Amino acid sequence: MLLGVLLLVGMILLAYYGNTIKHNRELLLSMITYALLASLTVTSFFTMITTRFTADMLYSEKKDAIMTSFYGSLGLMLVIGGIGYGIFLYFAGIPFAYQVLSLLLFLVLVVVWTETTYLTAIKDYRSILIAFAVSLLIAFATGFLLVTFTEMDNIIVLMIAVIIGYGVLAGWYFCLLYKYFPEGFGTSMNFLRWTEKYPALTWVGALITFGLFGHLIIMWTSPLGVQIQGLFYGAPQYDVPALIAFFSILITTVNFVTSVEVRFYPLYKNYFSLFNNEGNIGDIDTAEVNMIRILRDELSYLGQKQMFSTIIFIVLGTILIPKLDIGFTAGMLGMFRVLCVGYALYTIANSMMLILLYFADNKGALWSAALFAVVTNVSTWILKYGNSSYYGFGLVIGGAVFCIAVYIRLNIYLKKLKYHVLSEQPVFAKSAEGKITVLCDRLDRRAIIKQRSRRKFYEDNIAKKSTVDMTTSK
Repeated sequence: MLLGVLLLVGMILLAYYGNTIKHNRELLLSMITYALLASLTVTSFFTMITTRFTADMLYSEKKDAIMTSFYGSLGLMLVIGGIGYGIFLYFAGIPFAYQVLSLLLFLVLVVVWTETTYLTAIKDYRSILIAFAVSLLIAFATGFLLVTFTEMDNIIVLMIAVIIGYGVLAGWYFCLLYKYFPEGFGTSMNFLRWTEKYPALTWVGALITFGLFGHLIIMWTSPLGVQIQGLFYGAPQYDVPALIAFFSILITTVNFVTSVEVRFYPLYKNYFSLFNNEGNIGDIDTAEVNMIRILRDELSYLGQKQMFSTIIFIVLGTILIPKLDIGFTAGMLGMFRVLCVGYALYTIANSMMLILLYFADNKGALWSAALFAVVTNVSTWILKYGNSSYYGFGLVIGGAVFCIAVYIRLNIYLKKLKYHVLSEQPVFAKSAEGKITVLCDRLDRRAIIKQRSRRKFYEDNIAKKSTVDMTTSK
């Protein structure tokens, strides 16, 4: 998130530095924004599935299956997303060079977002941070040098700089993954079995993405919307306040990982280990009470911290933004304040939804995410025809409904936690035998045969080489 926003702002500043005309600056902003939103949308369909698959493989001590799933999911997204976005760009009404660069940026972004999903298993945060910083500096340095010392079109050189920055990041992240996970065995499509095993997860990530970014796209068709060129639209008076307001959720994003999960997870792990390791009912009851108490406390603290930071963000923004002389009108300032509240409600609800996924309440997470996406986008669509003072309230309404729905669901689920853990499970394990699973079985058998023949060929060559070396030595 930070890399995307900082690169976006940095490229616009370099465009100002290079005396790029206003139309070209707006087109550059739209091209990068479209690539970001399109790549996030494509990867959102696979994020939850690959995350669950990776977690299951780590738990089962089958690390060799992780990189193959990375190759498979990435390949599918590059093909499907590349074709879809390529068709859009073909009819977008921009020069061919811009089309090629936009498609390249989209493809690199898909790689980076996919790698990010797998990087959480590595926990090598120092290397991740260094890669982030270096790629950002390389992008800025490349953009600055190309704008300063070449006579090329500024849109082209700045798009090249962004692609290089993300390309360095993608290469670095791949090296981290390759160092941590073994090469793998079997078909790269094995992860698709999880789409039939946990069908709700396929849509949870996509619906959250639709809710989070859908209101931006809808506002491009509002009275604030402008046609920049061809199929590229924008609403700068709405997009800029939304971009700044988005930073207000960073404290919750960080706090969830550094506080909620850190305190909650050991108790969560202990609770379920008692079921697996023959704990008595008294110990299970005590562990459940302690786990839920800590969870409620942490979620309460998280909500309080977010609302406090939102208030501070609104107050400081109201004071400081007008002094920056970046063209903020009174209407934009009002939208900024409204959107800060909307993002606060979203991020609190999203944290509670992630806890639902901890307890494998995939259906609850799905319905909550669906409510968020539908209510946010429908409200935004209705309000865009009204008074401009109501712009941004679509996100607030959607975030509030999301928050209430997931809070009620989590409380109901926790009251019957032992029932969900013990009684909802099937008496006998059932494996999914849908068309995707059958296809994966067939691909797996074919892949194993090919891999074994290659391995045998490699081992035979090694043996022959050893024999020749021994003969030569004698």
